[in-house]
Amino acid sequence: MADRFPAGETLAALAASSQPFRPDECAALARRVAGLIDTAALPRTGTSAALWQDEHSVAWLNVMPERRDTGYHDHDGSAVGVYVIEGSVTNEGLPVGGPRRAHRYGPGDSFSVPGTGIHRMDHDAGAITVHVYSPPLRAIGYYEVADGLLQRTPGPPDEGSPESPRLLETLRGR
Repeated sequence: MADRFPAGETLAALAASSQPFRPDECAALARRVAGLIDTAALPRTGTSAALWQDEHSVAWLNVMPERRDTGYHDHDGSAVGVYVIEGSVTNEGLPVGGPRRAHRYGPGDSFSVPGTGIHRMDHDAGAITVHVYSPPLRAIGYYEVADGLLQRTPGPPDEGSPESPRLLETLRGR
């Protein structure tokens, strides 16, 4: 797959920084990186590939051939910027005391989530996205309702987060 996107040195040079990026800078960097990827050459099977990692950021290319709901999760203090290359995704923060606010993004759209944010993403089948995290992910916290209480379970940064079915039911008022 390495021949389907620019050499690591090119991407690392693009991401070079003396400090972590702000959320909006992560989104801008994801947009610039996405412009360098030859999507026609990408496999349409599920792929998550690290594009680079240094002390201040890490980037992932995600190809989702099937729908994928990440469930509610946090990035353990890392901000994220997302750029949608193909397909569409929905991003939704975890609401407290108010209505749910889901935002849909399509090709050419980008958005960011602060390092303190809790959110979920629903990738439609066929979505291709670039995610830039800063500082690099150390862990991901997964959220779910257990015995009527919101629970956070820590997980590794390089595994997909599980859905949050009981939390979604609670938010829907069931």
